[in-house]
Amino acid sequence: MEYSLQNVASLAFILSIVWEVQPALLAQQETQKAALRYERAVSMHNAAREMVFVAEQGVMADKNRLDPTWQEMLNHATCKVNEAEEERLRGEREHQRVTRLCQQAEARVQALQKTLRRAIGKSRPYFELKAQFSQILEEHKAKVTELEQQVAQAKTRYSVALRNLEQISEQIHARRRGGLPSHALGTRRSSPVGAEAGPEDLEDADSGIEGAEGAGLEEGSSLEPGPAPDTDTLSLLSLRTVASDLQKCDSVEHLRGLSDHVSLDGQELGTRSGGRRGSDSGVRGGRHQRSVSL
Repeated sequence: MEYSLQNVASLAFILSIVWEVQPALLAQQETQKAALRYERAVSMHNAAREMVFVAEQGVMADKNRLDPTWQEMLNHATCKVNEAEEERLRGEREHQRVTRLCQQAEARVQALQKTLRRAIGKSRPYFELKAQFSQILEEHKAKVTELEQQVAQAKTRYSVALRNLEQISEQIHARRRGGLPSHALGTRRSSPVGAEAGPEDLEDADSGIEGAEGAGLEEGSSLEPGPAPDTDTLSLLSLRTVASDLQKCDSVEHLRGLSDHVSLDGQELGTRSGGRRGSDSGVRGGRHQRSVSL
């Protein structure tokens, strides 16, 4: 508590010193302004005197005839000289007044410097740190401004990238709406094993079987038997049979009976095919029943 009170007292003392020095700074600024006004008035006075001299020379050039234009110019120049003289005198008086105030303020500052030398030495770190932190603050402000500009540029680039992505997406959708190639239509994935088969899957199975049968008929146009259908075609036929059974029966008991029946048939056919391993037809039957049991 005592330390905080000492800090408050020191700060109040520093502020009192600043308050005493403030009039000196203001008086110095006023002195500079008065000096500028006085210099401007002196230059205007000199220009007006030159105009009077030129007008007098024009009037004195022709002694026999008095030109009214030169007379008017001389009168105007004389008025300007008088106004400039008044402004110069006013500026001189103002400059003298603020100069006296500035001298008094400087004398007060010098007296305070002599009497408060120790306090000024103690308060010097405060003002040095204030100047240092003010400079750091200006640097941070400049950095923040630069970062704001970078953020604005990044936002602009981001919006451009989003626009490009939208255009690419629209182009892709337009191509899809335009139609898929013929080879891509046949690569559609079928339903997983055991899932309920839809009408599209049944149509695909029919088309696959018909294609296989048509291929067999074309190749086996002679009297010799054609090659056996592929394993994928047999698996597809088995899946079609299972799907039709699942659509007909919804009870779990029937599914159990169906699975037991399929497994028994698979075992019997597997035993029969084991005795005839040498023949090609037995191999094809074993593959077919294994796919059904799966």
